[in-house]
Amino acid sequence: MKTYIKFLCYIFLKSFFYVFLVMFSLVFILNVLSELEFLKDIDVGIDFTLLLSLLNSPSMIFEMFPFIFLLTTQFFFIKLFNNNELEVFKYSGLKNSSILIIISFLSLFVGIIIVTVFYNFSANLKNFYLEKKSQYTTDGKYLAVVTKNGLWIKDEIDDKIYVINSTEIKDNFLIDNFITEFNKNYEVIRNVQSKKIDVSKKQWIISNAKIYNNNDYEIKEVLKINTNFNYKRITTLYSNLSSLNFFQIIELKNNYKKLNYSLTEVNMQILKIIAFPLYLVLITILSALIMFKIKRLDTTTFKISLGLFISVIIYYINNFFLVMGNTERIPLIFAIFTPLVILGLFNTFMIYKINEK
Repeated sequence: MKTYIKFLCYIFLKSFFYVFLVMFSLVFILNVLSELEFLKDIDVGIDFTLLLSLLNSPSMIFEMFPFIFLLTTQFFFIKLFNNNELEVFKYSGLKNSSILIIISFLSLFVGIIIVTVFYNFSANLKNFYLEKKSQYTTDGKYLAVVTKNGLWIKDEIDDKIYVINSTEIKDNFLIDNFITEFNKNYEVIRNVQSKKIDVSKKQWIISNAKIYNNNDYEIKEVLKINTNFNYKRITTLYSNLSSLNFFQIIELKNNYKKLNYSLTEVNMQILKIIAFPLYLVLITILSALIMFKIKRLDTTTFKISLGLFISVIIYYINNFFLVMGNTERIPLIFAIFTPLVILGLFNTFMIYKINEK
């Protein structure tokens, strides 16, 4: 590897780790304040608060990587400008476009590592974080998960505990169901089997319920039970996909298929992860082009502020398309890649005469 490539990679990675550590520290402090507010009425030690903050920080940092790459690129060029190293490279025959290519490939490499290693690591920590925190939330009384064996719901209401297993969701109905009803001491009261349950409201209507009690059973045409779940809540039960690593997301998708569940959120998460390295590369290129265009300006604060302002606009454009895709108003492919195409076209326009700057 040529010496100037090693030098540029070193400066870029040094800037990256510097920005990463600063952002991680800020996120960690904000998490500590948030957890202190959440746990203010709960008797736990400060070590538990710090643990929760540490577990939650990586998943939040993952979402901030576009901003981190933008700032990294700006600090990278600020150092080159301040030491007049860019001029030295230019006189040595190294074009601006060559520098842009080097940091773009480096960003792609780092982005792939972030997606394959950091994302899965942060997802595992997020899952552990939710497990720890759920012990102190009221949500622990009711739970719904999708596994290869179908939909499982645990619900606690009216001094009763229900465990429900269903093999499929169709329209407003749960199909092929088995319900075990417990008292507060987890002693079985009865078991209920039914082909179809209307869950359009929180009061479920069970059709042709086969009720097992001790060694006997009876059949009721209509049986009603109160729950904390309706169809809308069930179909949005797993909104925190950031707590699943990539392999768990693929498994969840397969389970959703078996259950006839909406795949929109899962497919969107998969596409976001796949497109993430490309997003980081385009952000890096954008930041570099901005720095090339305004390198004659002496105010560092203005350079960084301009880059952040543009990145915020990109963030809202990206978020707008994600919302459109999540509500199925546009195809998911368009929702994920249209902002990237717009960013790419903007970079193409900006790259004009880059070697003359």
